[in-house]
Amino acid sequence: QVQLVESGGGLVQAGGSLRLSCAASGSIFSINAMGWYRQAPGKQRELVATITSGGRAIYADSVQGRSTISRDNAQNTVYLRMNSLKPEDTAVYCCKATILGAGTQYGMGYWGKGTLVTVSS
Repeated sequence: QVQLVESGGGLVQAGGSLRLSCAASGSIFSINAMGWYRQAPGKQRELVATITSGGRAIYADSVQGRSTISRDNAQNTVYLRMNSLKPEDTAVYCCKATILGAGTQYGMGYWGKGTLVTVSS
């Protein structure tokens, strides 16, 4: 059984910063890509940023330049640092990881339950 658990959300004032964490646990052999997605009220889920096991990152245009995704492979954890937060960043942020479980042949995508980020104006 593999689980992803996010933390670090909360209420932040516009212009502020926060760091989200997502830790994977369970019967894990290896983790490929890890990423963050968000879903604002009344909107579709959208990609925020992803990072490969080698550290290559991709960002959505909306967060490019004010966000940094990183990971600690030894801890099976991915982070998202966001600066200069805007009210439009308000959303539930979920992490996703492509994980090869121990004793399995194929990687699968796993999702966390999400953490709410609210940016006040």
